[in-house]
Amino acid sequence: MNCIFCKIINKELEAKIYYEDAHCLAINDIHPKAPVHLLIIPKQHIATLNDLKGDETLLAGRLIQVAKQMATKMEIAQPGYQLVINCNEGGGQVIYHLHLHLLGGKRLHLAG
Repeated sequence: MNCIFCKIINKELEAKIYYEDAHCLAINDIHPKAPVHLLIIPKQHIATLNDLKGDETLLAGRLIQVAKQMATKMEIAQPGYQLVINCNEGGGQVIYHLHLHLLGGKRLHLAG
């Protein structure tokens, strides 16, 4: 598989890892849209949000819990932050491995 996130997960590519457990990891976005812009990535390869199956609901919840934990660690929990999941080209997805964006550190405008 030629997935950049799978290569990072498998330690074939280097990345600054802010968090890692058995199910996911958190790294910097290389094209940040905010002072804090982390990607929370499941270790299981799931191409898009549309490919998430019912039995993977706990994994999706885990990504949100890790994002909350990282927001506290990065000192953006207060005053606030955004969580974003892009899905497919029309939704702005560039890497086809499900991931959650954690953005904060400045006033953000809501998408939509």
